[in-house]
Amino acid sequence: MTSDTTSDRSDFSVYFDRRMLRILLLGIISGFPWVLIGTALTLWLKEDGLSRSTIGWAGLIFGVYALNWMWAPLVDRIRIPFLTDRLGHRKSWILTMQVIIVLSLLIWSVISPVDNLKAVIFIGLIVAISSATQDITIDALRIEQINEHESAAMAAGAAVAVVGWWTGFKLGGVVALRLADYLEQSGVTHYWQVTFLWLIGLIVLCNLALMLIPEVSSAARRLSQQEDQSRLEQKVPLPGIAGWFASTIVSPLTSFFRKNGVAIGIAILSFIFLFKIGEAFMGKMSVVFYKEIGFSKSDIALYSKTFGWITTVIFTLIGGWIAMRSGSVRALLIAGIAMAVTNVMFSILAWTGKSEWLFAVSVILDDIAAAFATVAFVAFISRLVDRTYTATQYALLASIGTLGRTLLASSSGAMVDWLGGDWGTFFIITALMVIPSLIILWFLRNRINFVEANGRSEA
Repeated sequence: MTSDTTSDRSDFSVYFDRRMLRILLLGIISGFPWVLIGTALTLWLKEDGLSRSTIGWAGLIFGVYALNWMWAPLVDRIRIPFLTDRLGHRKSWILTMQVIIVLSLLIWSVISPVDNLKAVIFIGLIVAISSATQDITIDALRIEQINEHESAAMAAGAAVAVVGWWTGFKLGGVVALRLADYLEQSGVTHYWQVTFLWLIGLIVLCNLALMLIPEVSSAARRLSQQEDQSRLEQKVPLPGIAGWFASTIVSPLTSFFRKNGVAIGIAILSFIFLFKIGEAFMGKMSVVFYKEIGFSKSDIALYSKTFGWITTVIFTLIGGWIAMRSGSVRALLIAGIAMAVTNVMFSILAWTGKSEWLFAVSVILDDIAAAFATVAFVAFISRLVDRTYTATQYALLASIGTLGRTLLASSSGAMVDWLGGDWGTFFIITALMVIPSLIILWFLRNRINFVEANGRSEA
């Protein structure tokens, strides 16, 4: 076990740092809501007879993840009465959002998409907003578990966070799918509604464990924010709350471009926006594709969730180690190429027809590429943030990435319909979508320098 302060090793032993267990839990809490508004909601709508296009457009609720940077500054600075002084600034926000998600599931358990589609989608939007809001502070709490110059620990933490997210998403998905399948086979009419009630128990358990995570004092961060506010007010005199609000919104943005420069800053944001669009197009329609090609919910749970979780865990940790050794930019270049190649596997599956072994291979290879890409991406943006505005800057960068993945990918169902259900061509198109981001990254490869703990720079 390592110290919580100094080590910057670049080997697997860093994964045994006790901080990694805390980060794993935070990842699980972050990933689980995607089971609700992704897997569960998608199949719920599909099995209640809604069209592919309707399911695809329902995915617009994920757009809030691309917008959470707009209220991230408020999350960074507003203290929740009663809870903040007792639990800490970050944990109080997480717990509040978790309570809202639980209440949303209770409402879902008593309504039906056929009779109340607008209400179902609206509650899904509430879940998405709550999840996106808790992600702001989950990511901040994760980053703040690691000292700023521990580059290897930051890469390892990114890998463990991704493992946690996929654990919440994959294993949470296994529980949801198998439980829904069992209830359906048992003759329960509203089996999805009953499933949501059972899933509340998992949320409660995660929140009990959340209370065990220590949180660093926010006093120094508040002092730095107040100093930035004072500097801004000296340049632009503003009264009281106006000065506070202006500093809350403006200072995190100016800090990013002051650190990177305007041209490089814009290029970084462009890369982040474009990098995972193809993966999102494929991912949004993947469950629908599995269902249409003839796989049951249990098949999807086994190959896409259980096997996918195992490979994701293993190769995320390996991906974190590669990111430690090769650097974030090189890791991202490799990951982008891998994502494009693995998307082509699903074209082969679409053209050859239902095949369990090909399905398993495609899912495993796709999860390997996605795991590697995600950990490299998370490590990359984690090291770009200013610790004075951890929540705001990380949320801004992550939201820009989500903007490309959600708002554009919401048309994925319409694209499949436009192609006449030609899934093979659809997956080829998703493979080509990564090329623009890799061109930008190639341009950036020698223009971004991360300072290592020992004073070296990493391209």
